[in-house]
Amino acid sequence: MRLEILSHRPHGCVPRTPLLFVHGAYVGAWCWEEHFLPWFAARGFPAHAVSLRGHGASSGREHLHRYGLADYAEDVASAAALLEEPPVLVGHSMGALVVQKYLERGGKAAAVVLACPVPGYGLMPATMALAWTRPALFMGIQSLAAGGDAPLAVLSEAMFAGRLEPERLARHFRRMQRESRRALMDMAGFGLPQPWLARRPATLVLGASRDALIPPLHAQAAAMLSGAEYELLDGLGHAVMLDEGWERAARGILDWLDARGL
Repeated sequence: MRLEILSHRPHGCVPRTPLLFVHGAYVGAWCWEEHFLPWFAARGFPAHAVSLRGHGASSGREHLHRYGLADYAEDVASAAALLEEPPVLVGHSMGALVVQKYLERGGKAAAVVLACPVPGYGLMPATMALAWTRPALFMGIQSLAAGGDAPLAVLSEAMFAGRLEPERLARHFRRMQRESRRALMDMAGFGLPQPWLARRPATLVLGASRDALIPPLHAQAAAMLSGAEYELLDGLGHAVMLDEGWERAARGILDWLDARGL
């Protein structure tokens, strides 16, 4: 499996612990490159992001619907094996479950950050709450998930705290893609991680106060289930790495890493 790995390396300093970013559903490693990879590299971290199989420029797009969370965890293992030491793993949304699958299978990590994570009990509670409280948004997201069309306003409401410039929003939308049906089923409850089987490195969970997809209540529950520290990012939506206030999320991760000497 040929994997796309985007990397930004620090210059002029002794490198800190490498970071490996794992994206969520419908996107690829590109979502980290706009802000996070250069920002962390400028602060001494070798910063890498992997596109899971069938995503971004990785191979396997033609077989996307065969892949589940366990397959994606193999990709994280392959990417981590290329690094000089066990990385800090940063998983967003679906990527948080992939990171936990990787740990479940004996993967090593210096520490873990789970941003707006799909909780260990799966997507169904948050999805049903969205359908009940925001039916128009729910229907738009279902259309996108099925490969159909939806107004850019749906993407904006689902992913961001405020209105992005139309040009930026359209650019992000053009780069989004379909997600594996098998992975979506896994997240619904058929292939969730079993945390009692995993090593538990130091873990930080980040929730976002204006996240329409994984509301803070569910992010906080994910922290409790994984025995993690929890921090709420005020004023950010689900796509914390692309939202207008992305630097608050990056700074929250950096401060946590600094406190642990990583």
